[in-house]
Amino acid sequence: MEIVYRPYFDPEFDTLIERIHPPRVSIDNVTCRDCTLVKVDSANKHGILLEMVQVLTDLDLVISKSYISSDGGWFMDGWCSSPHPFFCSYTYFFHVTDQLGNKITDESLILYIEQAICATRRGSEEVRTSLGREVRPPHVSKERTALEITGTDRPGLLSEISAVIAELECHVAAAVLWTHNTRLACIIYMEDDCKGGTVAGVNQVSHVQAQLENVLEAHHREGERRSVRVTAPEAGRTHTERRLHQLMASDRDYEECCSSSSGGGGRRRQDRYRDGIKVTIDYCKERGYSEVNVRCRDRPKLLFDTVCTLTDMQYVVFHAAISSKGPIAIQEYFIRHMDGCTLDSESERRRVTQCLTSAIERRVSHGLRMDICTDNRLGLLSDITRAFRENGLSITMAEIGTHGEKAVGSFYVTDASGQDVDRDVVEMVRREIGGTVTVVNESPGRPPQTTTRSIITSKSSNVVEGQSNVVEDRPRFSLGTLLWSQLERISGNFRTIKS
Repeated sequence: MEIVYRPYFDPEFDTLIERIHPPRVSIDNVTCRDCTLVKVDSANKHGILLEMVQVLTDLDLVISKSYISSDGGWFMDGWCSSPHPFFCSYTYFFHVTDQLGNKITDESLILYIEQAICATRRGSEEVRTSLGREVRPPHVSKERTALEITGTDRPGLLSEISAVIAELECHVAAAVLWTHNTRLACIIYMEDDCKGGTVAGVNQVSHVQAQLENVLEAHHREGERRSVRVTAPEAGRTHTERRLHQLMASDRDYEECCSSSSGGGGRRRQDRYRDGIKVTIDYCKERGYSEVNVRCRDRPKLLFDTVCTLTDMQYVVFHAAISSKGPIAIQEYFIRHMDGCTLDSESERRRVTQCLTSAIERRVSHGLRMDICTDNRLGLLSDITRAFRENGLSITMAEIGTHGEKAVGSFYVTDASGQDVDRDVVEMVRREIGGTVTVVNESPGRPPQTTTRSIITSKSSNVVEGQSNVVEDRPRFSLGTLLWSQLERISGNFRTIKS
């Protein structure tokens, strides 16, 4: 018998660096006049940058600038060029404001940010406030069954999916849908309405999955990509928006984002122009990095989307500079693969370029935005999406969640051909949905114009109450605002800090 010797790795070694160099978080309202400066010093771990950005964006905070550097600069890059970049010390700077451009002065919110960033280093998804209340990041539900669907986008698909869920007496607690390049990805969190808990049991889960697979199969041609996956509640569930990026990438929605060119002078380059998006990849020979530059129109959560893509493609960000000039965002990353290699092949650079471009495009909204607030009930998502389908509207993006007795969501809709929605159709949809429906007409370079009407419907007639036309400039609904509202509600005993 041949004896094979294998190296021994002490399990405690994985956490040694973090125990030697625990994260230090400081939140400064003095240094910068118009924003709050969040500084984190920490040992590196794959995905730590994404986790930090995720904490801030989940609270709907705006990151206007960011700087990331290993070992405080370029001086120790020779040491960090080993295949084990996680021994480096990293410094992260984030310039943040709220959605209205104000500094972060709420003491409970500052405490939450500090705790949440440190919790990501310990691998914990839960954070307790000083009042003992547990707060979890939005889009992460450990108590509910998750339904993940990918397939070819077509009008009415979400309506059919939600109708099947309602017929199976499953309640939709939250749902997020993205569409891109004729592909669709959707995550729905469900509860068993009869038992008031999770959709449990192998037979029940299998039945739900089989019924939904029939819906997708009925409208897909042979050989077309599609998938339905039902997952049970779990502690380590991936952040929903990160999971949507993963689903879209695994469905290869980036394949249509394909154009390339090569630069001269010995510097290989991958360029991508699409809707103002430009991605270039150069080789920084003197420092041994691949330099990725992204230039596009600025928007919320742009940093999350690009960092998420690089992280899931197994690249390590050693240095980065993020800023904006007016409406244009400029991002510069110095990266290597986890094995220490740079992007040497043309095919690898092309794939990174395509994936980054797609990640930026996925969240770009198309169509008319309708913000909905109504009483939460079984089959609500089915009723809303049926109203859209019966009036010839197609959903390009959707996000809905529950807040107590209310359901709050945003839907981006176009007509079946992808064009603007007729105003008369909007009014009919409003009456059918009921509750408070806010229509936002977004035009580039102008603040959104908002029309709000509260509509009460009955079986016999439609009664419109409290009609008013108002123009307001406000951020759209996201589940991050729900988390922030919970923090504000329980922080009555805190005093704000002076900036």
